[in-house]
Amino acid sequence: QVQLVESGGGLVQAGGSLRLSCAASGRTFSNYGMAWFRQAPGKEREFVATIMWGGGSIYYADSVKGRFTISRDNAKNTVYLQMNSLKPEDTAVYSCAAKIWKISQFAHDYDYWGQGTQVTVSS
Repeated sequence: QVQLVESGGGLVQAGGSLRLSCAASGRTFSNYGMAWFRQAPGKEREFVATIMWGGGSIYYADSVKGRFTISRDNAKNTVYLQMNSLKPEDTAVYSCAAKIWKISQFAHDYDYWGQGTQVTVSS
């Protein structure tokens, strides 16, 4: 089992920045591909970014490319999502997910999920 706990969400004005963290425990964190997804009210869960277990492969959704940066610190068992130039349409609950040895842009491929953290961007 892997336990994931997100933090860092909040209310920010458009154009501002937030840094989300996802702390993992329970298994060897460095063996897991990690991802961030988000879900806005009334919408389906949406892929945001993913990072390979060694950090060598990173992918972003087109909607966040150039504004968001995913990173990980395997020594701290933590994955981060730095979000800059935030827009009102970025408002959602952001969740991190883990998948052993692989990464994917599809939520159903992930084995473990955090509870999510709310990000609200005001215009």
